[in-house]
Amino acid sequence: MTILGRTLWCSALIAVALLIVHPAAAQSSAQLDRLVDQLQQQMQVMQQQHEKQIEELRQQILTLQKQVQQQQPRKQVRQAQSQQQPQQPTAPPGVQPQPPAGAAAPGPAAAPSPAPAAVQPPSAAVRPPAAAGPGPPEVIVGVAPSGALAPPPAGVHVLEAGSARFGIESADGRNAIFLTGRLQFDAGDYLDYRPGSRFAAVQNLNSGVNARRARLGVVGRFDRDWDFTLIFDFGGSADGFPPDPGARTSGIQQALLSYNGLKNKGVPLVFDIGYLDVPFTLGESVSSNDIPLVERAAIVNVATNIFANDFRSALGVRSYTERYWAGLYLTGPQSGATHNTGEQIGIFGRATYQVLQSPEYWLHLGVDAGALLKPPAVSGIRSITLTDRPELRVDPTQILSTGGALGTAANPLNNAVVYGVEAAAAWRNFLVDGEYYHIDTNRQGLATNGFDGGYIEGSWVITGEQRKYSPPSGSYLRPVPEHPFSPWDDQWGYGAFELAARWSTINLNDDFTPGVAPPRGSNAVGGGKQTVYSVGLNWYPNANIRFMFDYLHGNIDKKFSTAAGGGISGTPLGTPVGGEFDAVVLRTQVAF
Repeated sequence: MTILGRTLWCSALIAVALLIVHPAAAQSSAQLDRLVDQLQQQMQVMQQQHEKQIEELRQQILTLQKQVQQQQPRKQVRQAQSQQQPQQPTAPPGVQPQPPAGAAAPGPAAAPSPAPAAVQPPSAAVRPPAAAGPGPPEVIVGVAPSGALAPPPAGVHVLEAGSARFGIESADGRNAIFLTGRLQFDAGDYLDYRPGSRFAAVQNLNSGVNARRARLGVVGRFDRDWDFTLIFDFGGSADGFPPDPGARTSGIQQALLSYNGLKNKGVPLVFDIGYLDVPFTLGESVSSNDIPLVERAAIVNVATNIFANDFRSALGVRSYTERYWAGLYLTGPQSGATHNTGEQIGIFGRATYQVLQSPEYWLHLGVDAGALLKPPAVSGIRSITLTDRPELRVDPTQILSTGGALGTAANPLNNAVVYGVEAAAAWRNFLVDGEYYHIDTNRQGLATNGFDGGYIEGSWVITGEQRKYSPPSGSYLRPVPEHPFSPWDDQWGYGAFELAARWSTINLNDDFTPGVAPPRGSNAVGGGKQTVYSVGLNWYPNANIRFMFDYLHGNIDKKFSTAAGGGISGTPLGTPVGGEFDAVVLRTQVAF
């Protein structure tokens, strides 16, 4: 019986009792009417009170039912995860412990052992396989759907590896595939360009926009031990396709297969083959997603482009732990190179060591050495050209250049050798790094030419975040904001802010006397000398987005020579054909 029913019955019994106790009252009609009115009023008051209490109870019941419905799927998810993911064992000796699959990280994901300068999905090396066969899906991020979670046929599950990199993994964790990509959109303005003379072939540098990098691809693993990477670049310095000047003939940036079987068993060796971003020099080993300024220093671009750099075919082996990185690679031509002009062959090695390392500071030292064993033979003549733009890519013009001097029909290029040193030091939110490289070129019948260059670079993360050391690449990563900017989610963080600066120089002159015609048999090269000063401000709203603003002031000191060129027809020998410039550039970056 309901509360209201009990109340009505009680009121009726009270009325009967009153009639029995006071029989005289029943004799009076007026008194009886008043008694009935009083009872009706009491019944109305009691009914209103009970209706209010009943409504409050009804709301409490609905609230409890909603809480039960919300917690039931989460309980099912936790039970499914506990069934599929037993307690993780300790990693075998030599295998780097890996973070959870959903942990945000700015650079390479936990494993498989990442390809050089390429972030890879988490490895199954230290993750025990789940029970084979069908199993419930694993919910890593987001809200679990209401109701029962039906297991998919093969037991695959969704993962988030690193920061906003999503993929799928097999039930036993031995196979996986993940999406990866980056967009770096530049808008640059040459505020001022002052040519060395009216004879200079370049009288102005153009401002503009450029999809510096627009890459999309997949990374993953097969059978736990085999990692693969396939990335296509839709952008580039020329922001177009052939026959646009400077455009690449192929967009294959990485097409790579790596074997991690030994490393997964505790032997720190990884084998790579395919097209990859080979890790020669510290500057090249740091991903373009992580470099503190928009472009790398000129000496890094010139030295690596001889036999390394990205888009490069290579076969090699590398080894690394938390303290050291060492690798040896045999390299070939870049993707898209023609196969009927004598393909080049090169070799290089790199070794680094963390002399000091702690959560607050680290000191990194390294050596790099490589050689172009077989130069490319375009039109049957072995030759190379050392050249670079003024550390900005919105204009494809190259002023700093050796021209066609390094290899002719009379004096073809035999080989080239590059060697140098690298160093980096970090303390809390400060980082300083630098490199020096020397380049020797040997032409048949001529003395060896030597060129060199270097840079010093520093960054300060104003908001306090750190640039962490990355063992898989022997380099460092970009800072990850501790307080992401997300006002619509009630996260009123400001992201991370960073200041950066660099001094960079490169000298492509050797045995060169301006204004003097070189005698027969001379090895003189007048490619010019370039010095660039750069400062930048970077804003990281979150782990995947970065805005960079750089200011550059540079000077290209180049004198006209017949071999290196740089002047218009009729330019007297030794005439200045370089220039001085000021420029700004804004980069918008998205990476995952």
